[in-house]
Amino acid sequence: MNDPETTPPEIRRDAVPRIARGHRLQFEPAQDCHVLLYPEGMVTLNPSAAEILGRCDGARTVAELCAALSADFGGAAVDDDVHHFLQLARSHGWVTLD
Repeated sequence: MNDPETTPPEIRRDAVPRIARGHRLQFEPAQDCHVLLYPEGMVTLNPSAAEILGRCDGARTVAELCAALSADFGGAAVDDDVHHFLQLARSHGWVTLD
């Protein structure tokens, strides 16, 4: 059973995600992967996380982001993965949702 005090809030489909202020997504050739840089450190991202974060531009909704990813990956069902990742990213302060 989920505890409402510890369960993260759901990600709304009409929310507009953006990479949090002070964070920067970039490709690191030495590591051959994308990383998220922030003042306290760095997070190495897997390709899926990099694809999602790269689209968190503050211009499109979560629903639009999911539709674009699905289209780019042959109609794959991505909504659950995107929502789960955005919950994680928000909990770590990597993204904000307007």
